[in-house]
Amino acid sequence: MGYDHAMKKKSAFEKILAGLNDAIAFAEGDRTSGVILKVEVQNVDIAALRRRLGLSQSRFAAIFGFSPKTIRNWEQGVRHPEGPARVLLRVIEREPEAVLRALR
Repeated sequence: MGYDHAMKKKSAFEKILAGLNDAIAFAEGDRTSGVILKVEVQNVDIAALRRRLGLSQSRFAAIFGFSPKTIRNWEQGVRHPEGPARVLLRVIEREPEAVLRALR
């Protein structure tokens, strides 16, 4: 590898720094660089998930770190899971054993 090639190739630090600068610029309103990636997480039927796992509302809440009231509100449609809670519920739905291992 020649000197010119090594100089043109960005180091890992330079790539991280460039990404960080793009993120800061984006946060400050500059939409000229960077990439927006939006992942849509599907809803989870919490009552069906609980039944499949054989858990009551209170036991499901205790095991996975939710309040029983929150589980009740989600199941009754009073509220809906958002953000990290929605992601966690989706992971519990697909890989409950992995979540349980991680929480041990």
